[in-house]
Amino acid sequence: MKRYDFLFLFDVVDANPNGDPDAGNLPRVDPETGHGLVTDVCLKRKIRNFVAIKGGAGNRIYFADGAVLNRLHEEGWRSVGLEGEKDKKKLPKDLAKAKAIKDFMCANFYDIRTFGAVMSTEVNCGQVRGPVQISFARSIEPIVTSEHAITRSSVTNEKDLEKERTIGRKFTVPYGLYLAHGFVNPFLAAQTGFNDMDLDLFWDALKNAFQFDQSAARPAGSMTMRRIFVFKHSSELGNAPSHKLFELVRVERRNTSQPARSFADYEIKIDRSDLSQGVELVQPL
Repeated sequence: MKRYDFLFLFDVVDANPNGDPDAGNLPRVDPETGHGLVTDVCLKRKIRNFVAIKGGAGNRIYFADGAVLNRLHEEGWRSVGLEGEKDKKKLPKDLAKAKAIKDFMCANFYDIRTFGAVMSTEVNCGQVRGPVQISFARSIEPIVTSEHAITRSSVTNEKDLEKERTIGRKFTVPYGLYLAHGFVNPFLAAQTGFNDMDLDLFWDALKNAFQFDQSAARPAGSMTMRRIFVFKHSSELGNAPSHKLFELVRVERRNTSQPARSFADYEIKIDRSDLSQGVELVQPL
């Protein structure tokens, strides 16, 4: 496993990419600049969901809908023959067994060995730092939030039967192009068992992150992964700083006299002349 830096671009058309529950489910926005935001947690959820659909040995999802985490932790303790232990709030004093518990969780759950997890709850399986990390996605330009009134002909309670309809609100972004960064740490990959097959699955999940995430807030085709740029280093320590590599990719508007409404309104420029020796630019998409 080598070191990787990557960035990816996705856009949204007439949809809500990531509603903020603290703001009535409005699309997340940087209050100072007006740029749209999509959290890393939101992006990881879409990757988890794709991996769960694809399945495969060792690719269970730890943070799955409805999962009871302590039950999953019990599996780790059973794997080392300590299912009858009464006090599981601390890892076993036997360091080999403590390591075996964490290794079991990494081997069986894709998102643990990829993103890491804090598993030190009532049934303690320790903490794992994941080799793959993703930043918040930020829109290239400030976004506009559209608010739409929607009506419902049905009512919730019998006492409301006399009402003809109820009014609700729906929020969308007319158009926004978002950019996020990521990193693959080969040293942490060695600790969690994250390998090249896992990395290939990650790229596949990233490319298809929005294909199986359709909903009323994000209809089919409203969110699209547009570009993924991957910088592969020839060494584990890396051959260039991350920020220098990210700066090689520039996104510019073709025409600033009118609002952007499609990906075609932007031009992607890559300065390969400043690409450091020992760094290869590959594009899975």
